[in-house]
Amino acid sequence: MGAGPADGGSAPLRGTPVVPGVAVGPVVRPAPRPKLPEVPADGGAGVVPEDARDAELERARASAAAVAERLRVRAEATTGDAAAVLRATAQLAADRGFLGEVRKRTRSGAAAEVAVTGAAEKFAQMFAAMGGLMADRVTDLHDVRDRVVADLTGQPQPGVPRPDVASVLVAEDLAPADTAGLDPARVRALVTRGGGPTGHTAIIARQLGIPCVVAVEGAQALAEGDMVLVDGTTGTVQVDPDLEHAAGRVEADRAARAAAAAWRGPGRLGDGTPFPLLANVADGPAARAAAAGPAEGVGLFRTELCFLGTAVEPDVEAQAAVYAEVLAPFAERARAGRSGDGSAGDEPVDVKLVLRTLDAGSDKPLAYATPEHEENPSLGVRGLRVVRRDPGLLERQLDAVALAAERTGLRPWVMAPMVATEAEAKGFAAAVRARGLVPGVMVEVPSVALLAARFLHHVDFLSIGTNDLTQYAMAADRLSSDLADLNDPWQPAVLALVAMTAIAGQRAGKPVGVCGEAAADPLLACVLVGLGVTSLSAAAAALPAVGARLQTATPERCRAAASAALAAPDPAAARAAALAELG
Repeated sequence: MGAGPADGGSAPLRGTPVVPGVAVGPVVRPAPRPKLPEVPADGGAGVVPEDARDAELERARASAAAVAERLRVRAEATTGDAAAVLRATAQLAADRGFLGEVRKRTRSGAAAEVAVTGAAEKFAQMFAAMGGLMADRVTDLHDVRDRVVADLTGQPQPGVPRPDVASVLVAEDLAPADTAGLDPARVRALVTRGGGPTGHTAIIARQLGIPCVVAVEGAQALAEGDMVLVDGTTGTVQVDPDLEHAAGRVEADRAARAAAAAWRGPGRLGDGTPFPLLANVADGPAARAAAAGPAEGVGLFRTELCFLGTAVEPDVEAQAAVYAEVLAPFAERARAGRSGDGSAGDEPVDVKLVLRTLDAGSDKPLAYATPEHEENPSLGVRGLRVVRRDPGLLERQLDAVALAAERTGLRPWVMAPMVATEAEAKGFAAAVRARGLVPGVMVEVPSVALLAARFLHHVDFLSIGTNDLTQYAMAADRLSSDLADLNDPWQPAVLALVAMTAIAGQRAGKPVGVCGEAAADPLLACVLVGLGVTSLSAAAAALPAVGARLQTATPERCRAAASAALAAPDPAAARAAALAELG
């Protein structure tokens, strides 16, 4: 239930809920960012004597390299989405374009810290002008700038605090390196004034299981030490709550979390109907962690995240080794379960493992696959569209997947991102089947949802990426905090597109899954089941809460919740209507 009069005297602040859960604690804020040097109109040209300019360039390069290395080391110490965003930030610190601009400025006589600040601002303006997912890189770029400048000037590295008592972290927004390093035992909830439901803060909060609300108007007025009650299900932040009432809500949430933590799978509905719950993974370590838990397979293997820092396309053998590392843990688990003694054997095993071909472009540029600059990258050359420039990219990747399949004894399902036309789906399916694999496409572009029945003539399954489907259906940049209310998977129009797709799948007798962030929301998971989807895939850490919630809901109650949500006028009303049906 949401915040009410018993929670405190004033009306709660409201934002977009991202991770469900309830937490109470004092507000803490990130440490101040380092003081930046002023960049003169001429960029600082001529300040440094000519004979000292090489030294300034080397200082800048050394600090940037140090920052990149620290981020890479932190990425190696974690897995999944946290590791991916840290690697992506490290790549920015080592970006050739950024360092080239720094070089240009130091050669003209700017001090190292001035050159770094000016270069970062130039690229930040460029990213912001591009809009879409590239605009989100501005936060990442400013974080890199701050870390490099701090290193150059001897200031403390920016970061989040380690409070002595369990607290609520409140910020304008959080950089990936900050959120990836959070300690859930000390930071019990996240509240941001900026950000969106699919930004880095939201992604890492889901992985850590921390209640999170973003795009909270008024969050900037919260002071260090203010006591707040955060409800990540309804998206409310109550200031100065009644502590006895707050303690009761936190205890009820703790009990629900304990029940979720005890859930071991497999996925089932309240009447015992099996319902597959799968994991989203980005690399071998994440796959091993997922295979050790209740995930019944992989619903989304993000292959492009394995190669973000690669300047040259890996050959077929190198790609196959990466893919086999992800396939192997589930093949081994399946064989161990079948034989009872863990022996491998040579027989093929039947495990659902869905691999997405390169979703390069926009906020995930690959040096060997995507254009260097696009005016609107979210609507540009990304996903399957990269093969328009180099058809061999897909051919070589599919050859590598087939090789990995042969080595592990699995038959992966392979899907293409950013498909928009039947012709694209038909051509992709032919290439996948030619290698003995199972073809599918992602439903991200509304055209696929609208014509799902026709697309299912060509492919064997569909997988709905709710992040992009919401962005494109609502014409709202998914990273804009000003549009977070539009960019919400609970939007009835988005739910209607999901329903259309699921109905087409039922009529064709083919599976339709959801692999977007919406699948990590336990309440929305019940609605998605009611709409007719056949599987859900989310971060492994989110599966227990989803599984525990589904086993309390019968198919009939899920369908009733779905109907109520579809009939609602807005996301908040849809959540409330679904909750009323499910209890």
